[in-house]
Amino acid sequence: MERMTRGCVGLIAMFADSLEQIPRARNGRAPDVFRPGGWIPMREYRNDEAVDFAIVGTGAGGGTLACKLAEYGFSVVAFDAGPYFRPLEDFASDESEQNKVYWTDDRIVDGDNPLQLGSNNSGKSVGGSTVHFAMVSLRFRPEWFKSRSLLGYGADWPLDWREMWNYYTDVEQALKISGPVTYPWGPHRPRYPYRAHPLNAAARVLALGCEAMGVKWTETPLATLSAPRGLAHPCVYRGFCVTGCSTNAKQSALVTWIPRAIAAGAEIRDLAMVGRVEVNQAGLVTGVHYHREGNWHFQCARNVVVAGYAIETPRLLLNSATDQFPDGLANSSGLVGKNLMAQSNQAVWGVMEREIRSYKGPPSLAITEHWNYEDKGKDFFGGYAYMSQGPLPQLWAHTEMSAHGLWGSRLVREMEKYNHIAGLKIVGEMLPQETNRVTLADDLDQYGLRIPRVTYSWCDNDKRLIDHSLKFMSQALEAVNARDIWTQDDDTCHLNGTARMGSAPDNSVVDADCRSWDIPNLWICDGSVFPTVGGVNPSLTIQAIACRTADRIRALAGRGELEVRGKRNAAKLDQRSTELQP
Repeated sequence: MERMTRGCVGLIAMFADSLEQIPRARNGRAPDVFRPGGWIPMREYRNDEAVDFAIVGTGAGGGTLACKLAEYGFSVVAFDAGPYFRPLEDFASDESEQNKVYWTDDRIVDGDNPLQLGSNNSGKSVGGSTVHFAMVSLRFRPEWFKSRSLLGYGADWPLDWREMWNYYTDVEQALKISGPVTYPWGPHRPRYPYRAHPLNAAARVLALGCEAMGVKWTETPLATLSAPRGLAHPCVYRGFCVTGCSTNAKQSALVTWIPRAIAAGAEIRDLAMVGRVEVNQAGLVTGVHYHREGNWHFQCARNVVVAGYAIETPRLLLNSATDQFPDGLANSSGLVGKNLMAQSNQAVWGVMEREIRSYKGPPSLAITEHWNYEDKGKDFFGGYAYMSQGPLPQLWAHTEMSAHGLWGSRLVREMEKYNHIAGLKIVGEMLPQETNRVTLADDLDQYGLRIPRVTYSWCDNDKRLIDHSLKFMSQALEAVNARDIWTQDDDTCHLNGTARMGSAPDNSVVDADCRSWDIPNLWICDGSVFPTVGGVNPSLTIQAIACRTADRIRALAGRGELEVRGKRNAAKLDQRSTELQP
């Protein structure tokens, strides 16, 4: 028995090592995420074959864009530094095991409020951070797209909210968002494709608290299935959403956009770390250098899209500096890496007399956006939503340990209250500041690339928003007779900014189409293009921007304003190019 146990452990270790070293998407096939052990055919391109688009990153931005561009007839290769997981086989109901889905490579953090990086904001696998995101799928408040002009803070987006409203609907349909019949805030929107998930006890605490405080609440729109969809089963409420869904109920890019992209002719290259974007003497990008299976390679491309999210995107642009672009690519404005915006993620916790067992179900089943849409009674700019919470046991033990210095028997006694814990947690808007930034450190990573230094400090407005939210949520828990209430005031989530879009090259990195002002065949399509972040989770907006960018690329190519391969795409490009013209 001992030999068998050791043998099993050895096999598991060997499997884990191979998953991190040997790509799965190769030899004309990619993993079938819906069938254990299955494969799907995948087109492959030679490195010396100039594809229309090389896309760096396969998350909410890159994965969505790869799908749409491939379906429009462009040749696409999408790269991801992480592995290609099979959720039905690779994911376990084990918090420690699932650390494998996070980006935990070395990064240096500093500033007055150094950011925690990894599990709360960075993914490293095909599908990116959507593999472990909380699935909360919210639209921006319309005024946020013109926050400087209409609300007096931040920066205006070069987009119209009404156009974005249509793309939000497209994404909600593509992901089969489960949500309420009517949504109580903002302009009218179509009914969500799938019914809302039933509330658990933690969500009912939020609902009762909101009613006691006189504010509206609703079921949270979530990108996890409440009914079957093809080969994907509905959510079984096992609670491991933010560590990777093992049933495929979560509608991540890995199980939605990526299979569609491959079916349309795109190639996905997993375990492929892009280290540099190449530029020729004419000032145009010609492809990307990437590390795979122990060697560096170069993929030729007519266009390059950087979609590595708010840290890896500026890092790649800065690491790609040349004599022609000494400050990094797309950086004539000097804004690459600047205006990094996290979102505040503070919480209030309390103990309820009855059992809550908040881990049963997705962690955020109920929400109020009252303070996103109500501007009266605020001493701060921006807004926040807050949601019910469902921390898993290991995370909760770490929270108690770090917040209260508990260890040993004291921690064990506190954990005995776990099934009675209820919590409310915000997603709050933090303001853009150029001093919050991503730069390059002198230290090198395993690929010989300079690692990022992430500098972050809260401004006075950020602090006032946090203080307001903690007081309001504390009152909400008091109103439902929670006891032993305490505040968690040092948490953040999500990362945006660092390559903002704008209306002019002197105040932004890309235009409204996510196209670099400096290099016309270089694009950026992820959360880094956000001029502001709002008080909602960013994934739905990132995917909506990617869908819009794909439509704009098709329109530009159809008018002959973009270099693509030509004949293969001509019919598809001409089909709708005229209707997409501004």
